[in-house]
Amino acid sequence: MTGARAVRYARYGDPGVLSVDSVELPEPGPGEVRVAVRAAGVNPYDSKARRGLYASDGAPAAPVRVGLEYSGVVDALGPDVTAWAVGDPVFGLAAGSAATHVVVPADGLVSKPDWLSFPQAAALPVACETAYRAVRLLDVAAGDTVLVHAAAGGVGLVASQLALARGARVIGTAGAANQEFLASLGIEPVLYGDGLAARVRAIVPDGVDAVLDASGRGVLPVSVELAGGPERVVTIADGSASQYGVRATWSADLPLPRVFETVLPLIHQGAVQLPVAATFPLEQVAEAHAVSETGHLRGKLVLTV
Repeated sequence: MTGARAVRYARYGDPGVLSVDSVELPEPGPGEVRVAVRAAGVNPYDSKARRGLYASDGAPAAPVRVGLEYSGVVDALGPDVTAWAVGDPVFGLAAGSAATHVVVPADGLVSKPDWLSFPQAAALPVACETAYRAVRLLDVAAGDTVLVHAAAGGVGLVASQLALARGARVIGTAGAANQEFLASLGIEPVLYGDGLAARVRAIVPDGVDAVLDASGRGVLPVSVELAGGPERVVTIADGSASQYGVRATWSADLPLPRVFETVLPLIHQGAVQLPVAATFPLEQVAEAHAVSETGHLRGKLVLTV
């Protein structure tokens, strides 16, 4: 039976290869629930995968679904699921979430509070999980000075605010258009690009205690220089990390509900903000990907279903 739609691509390329296709309505098995998706986040990974950057051959063997994070309402339960009920508002991580329905493990769901809209909730999982993981890896503590590259992007923005919440001082790189916004959050902005080390040392002459690279744009050498070594430099975006002795972190190491036990209260208090930069209907996914690929966004793009 066909009763669902999903964003897919059958060949690698620019956003024009994306289509919204009719697909089988998925059925939840043991330990699973089906979620009727209300919103799905757009991430840089989506565009890179669509362009074939992670592929080893010429074309996908079958159409590939798009999306990593979602919010929505539980609309079917697996046979043994008792912790959730049909109609519960939830959000979480799921491959192929740019769709009308996803089937997900019941133990990975996070309950969506009433004070969070569906688009806001869909913007959170990837950025918050990645930022939380990176800040933990860096062991950020009160009194530390932390440099965050791409501080106005989703992960960088959340990581900067999590570090501030731990009592750290945060310096964030960003373009000119986002400097005032970062400053309004208590982040000390610096312009990225040539001469970065001098600009940072003008603020902190002795360098920094820790660095998070959320940009992946060749900033590891200057990061190691400013941190006085690679030990407290972490990247989420640069595959050359091992060349510099820097730690890279690519995948979740804690269940999502555990992450949001800490992060949701901070969001509710206003200590962590992640703006939704723009929303697009699911049918305009190609336009959303095109905007995403321009970079320099303040917050997240979200598809609405």
